[in-house]
Amino acid sequence: MSLYPEIEPYDHGMLDVGDGNHVYWETCGNPHGKPAVVLHGGPGSRASPGLRRYFDPAAYRIVLLDQRGAGRSLPRASAPDTDMSVNTTAHLMADLERLRVHLGIERWLVWGVSWGSVLGLRYAQTHPGVVTELVLTGVATGSNAEVALLTRGLGNIFPEAHERFLAELPPDARDGNLPAAYNRLLESPDPAVRERAARAWTDWETATIPAPPGSVARYQDPDFRMGFARTVTHYWGNDHFLGDGNDEGVVIRDAHLLKGIPGTLVQGSLDFGNLLGIVWRLHHAWPDSDLVIVDEAGHDAGTTGDEALLAATDKYARGGTAE
Repeated sequence: MSLYPEIEPYDHGMLDVGDGNHVYWETCGNPHGKPAVVLHGGPGSRASPGLRRYFDPAAYRIVLLDQRGAGRSLPRASAPDTDMSVNTTAHLMADLERLRVHLGIERWLVWGVSWGSVLGLRYAQTHPGVVTELVLTGVATGSNAEVALLTRGLGNIFPEAHERFLAELPPDARDGNLPAAYNRLLESPDPAVRERAARAWTDWETATIPAPPGSVARYQDPDFRMGFARTVTHYWGNDHFLGDGNDEGVVIRDAHLLKGIPGTLVQGSLDFGNLLGIVWRLHHAWPDSDLVIVDEAGHDAGTTGDEALLAATDKYARGGTAE
């Protein structure tokens, strides 16, 4: 099974979501099809054209957006004068609701990758009446334990890269909240300090997370690199703005709120999130979910993962019935 053919949007626009922000959106596929919204990763990445291909264009009305500060949305997080205080999980969920109403959609399937899975899960927990199904891959839940693993715990596996990662920080900041310490550098008035911090942050990410082709190359773009690093550290340094603050995390704690929402979780067995058992725990706390583990795959579940994601969207397009 291969991804659906490349398609182009039949409509797009910039939605005024308040706070001086305008969010880019586009719609593809069948204007009268089953609505589905795609949530990209990061936070701070963008909705790439390839994400359109996980849906049957004859069956779905596919909605993609670039989250606040990312991609084609304005203002960009890469601009030092962009106010990041109005870029939080609550703001992003409110943006989704504004977009849903703007497009005249009553309910939609939510598809998320990586950070997009965190956002999708919390959106479904707080807005269950508008979510028909969830399809998530590279699953994360935004807990402190996940951030601690990705910024400090993996130092035992990648010691040389971690030493370089820590070396960019002032000595007195190396034992505390590492994303917050990096975010302070990325908010520096000195552009040279900001650039070194952005480069060091993305170098650490590429050293630890096996990525699909093209993912590493995007960090060579200074604008993308800056916006991505600034946004990720802003969220990770503030508990993803989920208002919890403990290692279990609010998404797992509130998994019971997903009752009645069917979901599919597609996860590589070698994704570092699996070291914490996060996806297994989420699946067992959410009886309406199916868990697909892809052997010997990482954060990107590869071709086998793509097949599982396509099987899920095809199934939900038929009303949740198997072939």
